[in-house]
Amino acid sequence: MVGNLEDRLSSVEVRYRRDGGEFVDTTMNLARVDALAASVPVREFRWYKGRKHYSGWYWSSTTGGMVAYESLLELARILLADFDPDVCGIAAQPFQMAESTESKTRSHVPDLLLLHQDRTVTVVDVKPANRLDDPVVTAVFEWAGTLVRMRGWRFEVWTGVDAVLLANVRFLAGFRRPSVIDAALLGPLAEIAAAQGTVGGVERVARSLGPAAKVRPALLHLIWRGVFAADLAVPLSLETSIWLAEP
Repeated sequence: MVGNLEDRLSSVEVRYRRDGGEFVDTTMNLARVDALAASVPVREFRWYKGRKHYSGWYWSSTTGGMVAYESLLELARILLADFDPDVCGIAAQPFQMAESTESKTRSHVPDLLLLHQDRTVTVVDVKPANRLDDPVVTAVFEWAGTLVRMRGWRFEVWTGVDAVLLANVRFLAGFRRPSVIDAALLGPLAEIAAAQGTVGGVERVARSLGPAAKVRPALLHLIWRGVFAADLAVPLSLETSIWLAEP
């Protein structure tokens, strides 16, 4: 069985592109996780008038660089990955996989590759829920998912998340850049927040540290970084519960 698995993975072609732009061709069994996590989109974005999808670039606090997206739904999944402290690498359109048999040739470019702190990998395809009944989509995901799992990676088909949670994460993302935060406030704020139960409680105690215009961004930055957890199932407010996140 191991031999059959290795034989099949060695027959699946994988192409990715390095940061410098050059393409690398390998096989599924030999593709290096670090190289794929550091790759740039393997395919060029398609820009044309009247295009239904909204493409762009997102600055990731996880990678310290830009991550491409081809739709707002894809951007939403990237936001959640960037917010997840377990994720240490994010690559968009990370590779093309192709397999040829006697009957057909199949190829597919997953939307995202997520590298986790424990060095495990999740390959993500983003698709609106109403497209999952499409037989073509189903067949592609079944084929791609089988190969990804054979490689020892997780395969995720992502269709969206609770709107309130996404709105909260999108709001917190506005405070993800360290360059816009007063770093001198982070230590004192962390001590205050550890003894308080809500955002408003922290702000009241922290008035001596500086104006709210500086304190609040620093506190939200600590939540974004995962130093503190918050109840994101309801809209963020002064009453939002916060607590020291588990290491």
